[in-house]
Amino acid sequence: SKKENLIAPTRTANMLQKRVVVDGRGHLLGRLASVVAKELLNGQRVVVVRTEELNISGSLMRNKLKYHEFLKKRVNTNHTRGPFHLRSPSKMFWRAVRGMLPHKTPRGADALHRLKVFEGIPPAYGKTKRQVVPSALKSLRLKPNRNFTVLGRLSTEVGWRYADVVKTLEEKRKVKSAAFYARKRALLRLKAKATKGLGSNAETTALAKLGY
Repeated sequence: SKKENLIAPTRTANMLQKRVVVDGRGHLLGRLASVVAKELLNGQRVVVVRTEELNISGSLMRNKLKYHEFLKKRVNTNHTRGPFHLRSPSKMFWRAVRGMLPHKTPRGADALHRLKVFEGIPPAYGKTKRQVVPSALKSLRLKPNRNFTVLGRLSTEVGWRYADVVKTLEEKRKVKSAAFYARKRALLRLKAKATKGLGSNAETTALAKLGY
């Protein structure tokens, strides 16, 4: 599997990784945003992919009504001043994280710049190990009988127009990923078969100690 648990946000002794790629599929939006916000403030660079498959607790109708209430909020004198009603899943998640950061201070602005969000999985992160956040998974934090909304569906209902494009690109990516994984497994089987008859002689033991 390409998924691992995200390092705890309260680490002190561990060194920061160059970049953490989080797979948003099956996570609750608010819980994931809080963990990501803390990681960003600690100096970690975070990339969140497949934001269209994030979940929000509550039924689709409930969340749709809440978003339409948000759409009514405008500046009376000049509408170009905001608030800006972002429709895409990635921008909805980005806005949730921004609300958990002191983004008007230099420290918060720098933290927000360390975040990247995407619908689907771009080619740059297609072969990167993706991680999950157990404390934000819907399957662990939401009761099975509770209603939930998929963020991509909500975005489509309120004006996002690229769901079909992302779905097509994801289908192509999954075909390539399956072929890559099958080739990798075949190579591993060949390697295991080749090393099976080597035995445990002195040379093999010495090479094993050196990492070969």
